[in-house]
Amino acid sequence: MTSIYKASIIIFSTASIFSCSPKTIETGRASYYADKFEGRKTSNGEIFSQDKMTAASKSLPFGTKVSVKNLTNGKTVKVRINDRGPFVAGRTIDLSKKAAKKIDMVDEGVADVELKYKNKKS
Repeated sequence: MTSIYKASIIIFSTASIFSCSPKTIETGRASYYADKFEGRKTSNGEIFSQDKMTAASKSLPFGTKVSVKNLTNGKTVKVRINDRGPFVAGRTIDLSKKAAKKIDMVDEGVADVELKYKNKKS
């Protein structure tokens, strides 16, 4: 084997290992933020904006990117966790209004969703 060939195998193998983080899939109920939260600080210190693709979770680490699928219509949106909540029983995630609009759940207010995200192992 040539050294270039060996190096290619090592690089490919390393990239494969790091790109195969296990994904977690869970289902739950999503809601979205009321307008009164616009401009307030989120739990991670950012200023909340209804125009960003962000969400709140009780347990996912800040910065986690989550794919949220509305199980009623199949529409999907990607959001980043930057806040804690929701603080209503039976709800799994709170979306910004922009994210809620992308999956067409604003009129209903709450939707059954599927969440997909990479497991971050420490």
